[in-house]
Amino acid sequence: MLPGSPLLELLLIVGGVALLYAGAELLVTGARDLALAVGLKASTVGVTVVAFATTAPELFVSLLGAVTVSTDIGLGAIVGSNIANIGLVLGVSALIRPLDVSDTVFRRDVPFMVLAALLLVALGWDGRIGLFDGSVLLAALAAFTAAVLRRVQANQSAISDSERDDMPDAELRDAAAVVGGITALVLGSRWLIDGSESLLAAAGFSDIFIGLTVLALGTSLPELAASVVAAVRGQAEFSVGNVVGSNIYNILAVIGTVAVVTPIGVAPGVRGFEFPALLAFTAGIVAIMAYSERITRLDGAVLTVGYGVFVYLLLP
Repeated sequence: MLPGSPLLELLLIVGGVALLYAGAELLVTGARDLALAVGLKASTVGVTVVAFATTAPELFVSLLGAVTVSTDIGLGAIVGSNIANIGLVLGVSALIRPLDVSDTVFRRDVPFMVLAALLLVALGWDGRIGLFDGSVLLAALAAFTAAVLRRVQANQSAISDSERDDMPDAELRDAAAVVGGITALVLGSRWLIDGSESLLAAAGFSDIFIGLTVLALGTSLPELAASVVAAVRGQAEFSVGNVVGSNIYNILAVIGTVAVVTPIGVAPGVRGFEFPALLAFTAGIVAIMAYSERITRLDGAVLTVGYGVFVYLLLP
């Protein structure tokens, strides 16, 4: 079996999917148990620990792609990943089981998700996201992090002594499960991306198309795996918080970091189609959350079909 052969690429894809599932199981279980041990709400863990962990593939892919190949890879991966998170991840998770939206997530975290999308479009509308723009995104990330830390401190101070006595002890195996889950998710994503990207590149597809489709979907698979597992277990707080947090980190942390390292060019086609699509999906999920504070199976079907239409329109 020669390096780069179609059979090897297919084996990488299959192995990547298997690692993604195993990593999601470990991450959700470990994060849930650690949250209970330290008195954090599941929604807060979803927006922070789980979201940041599942954003790692986007960070690696975008930095490596921007530095070694093309900034189109990084930008396409982020825009496409955020759209996939809303349309595919939340859509499929809601189809499995309707998702209740935490009031805290909606009031305190969703506004940052909207702000991140608006900032990306506004800063990139002139065709370039440079050092200053990256610094603005990282400053917004610092503000979001500070807000989350204040919330965590408030939650901790509200725990009574009797409640603290009833809380389970944090165990090393829970932390090991989180680390192992993150490692498996990153490695699984890398295998899946390597296999899929090689097949598409050999077929002559462009960098921006690969970024918006294969890499975006591939780097969203940790979110999909973690959210689906959480939905199956009836832990909707992880599913919704994971997507909201991931979309925030994708733009503010990943694009912000890449732009500081190297300027990102924004093609006219991205401004004309992908940016409006990102804003439309973001506005759509906010409207759904505001209407009923629940993402129903019907909402999930609409989101999933919408994502399918988006990918279809991307086809050359």
